[in-house]
Order: sequence, then structure tokens, then C-alpha cells
Amino acid sequence: MSLADIKTNLENKMDQSIAAFKNNLTKVRTGRANPALLDTVQVDYYGSMLPLSQVANLSLIDARTISVQPWEKGMGAKIEKAIRESDLGLNPSSMGDLIRVPMPAMTEERRRELTKVVRSEGEAAKIAVRNLRRDANEAVKKLVKDKLASEDDQKRSEADVQKLTDKHIAEVDKLVASKEQDIMAV
Repeated sequence: MSLADIKTNLENKMDQSIAAFKNNLTKVRTGRANPALLDTVQVDYYGSMLPLSQVANLSLIDARTISVQPWEKGMGAKIEKAIRESDLGLNPSSMGDLIRVPMPAMTEERRRELTKVVRSEGEAAKIAVRNLRRDANEAVKKLVKDKLASEDDQKRSEADVQKLTDKHIAEVDKLVASKEQDIMAV
């Protein structure tokens, strides 16, 4: 593995960490409705548990209401029960074939709790990025030890790795600040 391979591999892994962090942020509830909130809900579909998105169409009616349209007529009651029993604290109501899931207004205390959750998720993402930095630096040191790269190459690549790390950590901070602003907006 060359220095260029190490750097390319590092950047790809850091980008994957950021993508995973963004995915985790979509699951944190803000004041607005988001169909991704229901991704964790599992529905009993003829004896097997499936994600809600595989048995129904999820969309937004307005900023505070998610609509769930089951693909089969008999699934409405099961979907409603699964949403109600999930740990999301939502209370769906059915109107014929359509199930409406209104988002309850969040209290100030709940908003503050969610910002703490977002910060801890952000810290976990930063730790993942820093671990990738450490792994890349160790790989470069191994190349120097095996006489496949010079010490000057090591210094340059460590500086490049640090720049990549700083860039990705700044992106995590920006995402955390943006999500906190969304949560605290009334």
C-alpha cells in the first residue's frame, strides 16, 4: 500500500463516517415531521417483521403530519399498532385507508435533551474520524519502518492526514450546530 492509497482510503472512510452521522441525525426528532422518523418501526407482515417503509407509502401532509398509506387494505390496524407501540411517543389516527401521524409539539425540556443527544452523536462521529487518523498515521509509520517511504514523506502525509481530519471534524461541528438550531426552533 502506498502513501496515496492510504490517503485515498482514509478520505473514503471519513466520508462514510460523515454519511453515517448524517443518517443518525435524521432519526433525531425536530419540531417538523420527517418520514425518516418511522424508519425504525417494524410491522408484523404475515409472520415476519418488516420495516414500515416496505409495507406502506410514507409522505408528508404538512410540516407537522406524516401520512402512512398501506399497500394492502388489511395492514392499517397492524401499522397503527406498530407506530403506537414504538418508543417514538406518536399517536396515529386512521381515516379510512390513510393513517395520519401528527407530531406532538415538543417541550423546552425535551428540546434540550435532544440537543444533548445530537452533541453526543457528534462527539462519537469525531472520535470515529480521529480513530481513522490514528490508523492512517500508523500505516504511514509502518511504511517508513519497512523502508518503503522516507521520513520526509511521513511528515508530509501526517500533515495531509491532519488537514483531512480537521476538514471532517469541522463538517461534523457544522452539522451538529445546524441540527441544534432545527431542534430549538419553535
